[in-house]
Amino acid sequence: MTERSMMSQIEAKPGTTVTKVMLEGLPDPVARYLTFTGVAGATIPHGVSLQQVGRMRSANEKSWMRLTAEETYTTDPPGFDWQAAVRYLGIPVIRPHDSYRGGLGRMQVKLARLFTLGDFRGEEMDQASLMRYVNEMVWFPTAFLLGNVSWEPVDDRSAVVTLADRGRRASATMYFDEAGRVTNFVARRHRHLAGAEFSLDEWATPFTEYGEANGLRVPIAGRAEWRLDSGLLSYAELRVTRITYD
Repeated sequence: MTERSMMSQIEAKPGTTVTKVMLEGLPDPVARYLTFTGVAGATIPHGVSLQQVGRMRSANEKSWMRLTAEETYTTDPPGFDWQAAVRYLGIPVIRPHDSYRGGLGRMQVKLARLFTLGDFRGEEMDQASLMRYVNEMVWFPTAFLLGNVSWEPVDDRSAVVTLADRGRRASATMYFDEAGRVTNFVARRHRHLAGAEFSLDEWATPFTEYGEANGLRVPIAGRAEWRLDSGLLSYAELRVTRITYD
């Protein structure tokens, strides 16, 4: 990376308008990706909000359950708050609530808003939540130019992205096609098993459809999966229906 490009990234902060100079020195597939999204001339947002629809399941042999969700983000410092309603026969019976604030991750699950089925915190949850945040930056790609983000080239179709926050780092490999679209995100992430037990497993989120939001080309559909020794667990399919920047 050139000195000029490094300084551009260090100085970038929410409210900064992205210039083509800020893309200089990035690994080729990353520069191609950010050029494709149309970040030049766009502003790095302070906050982001979105809505999702989709379905989830806990295991391959389990039935899919429909969900709707709303999520908000901050870019500096990084944080998110995701609240969903998982529906059975059209009735919202389960209320997941995931968040990352102040360097701390948390996952809460309630039954019909009344009974807590789980409330998970700790080092594993912090890592899982920060990794999720990095993954979801594809919905506000100008934030990949902030000073707490670094890139390491792998080849012409992939690069390792690292986000640093409060002494913690989350790294993942992002994959891109020839046009510049991001096609997948693969990382080691903590997966909740039962009680206080977690397992560090390979996690991937293939992106299956692109759209436009706020003048940027971003993924609007994809799935989430665990690549386990026992096989592939595809547990979520999501579509973003609205994205707004603050």
